Amino acid sequence: MKKIVFENPHRKKHFEFFHGMNHPHFNLTANVDITTFLRWVKANNLPLTLTLVHELSKTANGIKEFRWRIRKDEVVEHELVHPSFTVPTDGTDVFSFCTVRYQPELNAFIQEANQVQQRMRTSPSVEDEPDRDDYLFMSAIPWVSFTGLQHAMSYHPHDSVPRISWGKFFEQNGRTLMPLSVQAHHGLVDGRYMGAYFNNFQEYLDSVKI
Repeated sequence: MKKIVFENPHRKKHFEFFHGMNHPHFNLTANVDITTFLRWVKANNLPLTLTLVHELSKTANGIKEFRWRIRKDEVVEHELVHPSFTVPTDGTDVFSFCTVRYQPELNAFIQEANQVQQRMRTSPSVEDEPDRDDYLFMSAIPWVSFTGLQHAMSYHPHDSVPRISWGKFFEQNGRTLMPLSVQAHHGLVDGRYMGAYFNNFQEYLDSVKI
């Protein structure tokens, strides 16, 4: 982890402008084409949700602004950020958070995620570790092909962890699409980097070889 210092006066002013807002987050929702990706997941007998979590995390880790976090009035950059996603529980009809260490190798990530996921099903938690902000908050909403999304969150002190959610798949013109929502703090992530996230993720989805 390293401290980020904005040397450019306009970049510094940009951060301070949004950091001073009561509601500094913005959200972008768009459909991504998962046709080829779904075939690849099925052909390789991979767990769909965990594979999605891994690749969404990989995309975020590839853009340094998605690894930036605000601590009081300072910005720090994590070497890696890790998914904390929702999973169903055995004892109730509400979810538990499931935090898994991100690692680049997919099969190693899936193996560890399966172990953590099973533990959270029987010992659920909705609490973050104290003084930790190297998360990516993720959730699936498989019942709705949503076109917009707003997350519950605390604004004071400012929460700078990105939120990433995906919804119900649907067919359009012979392709399978998935709504994807990405939310981030505008003082750290602007439209350029949000666009890069969607474009990089779509490039990955199209690149898998069956």
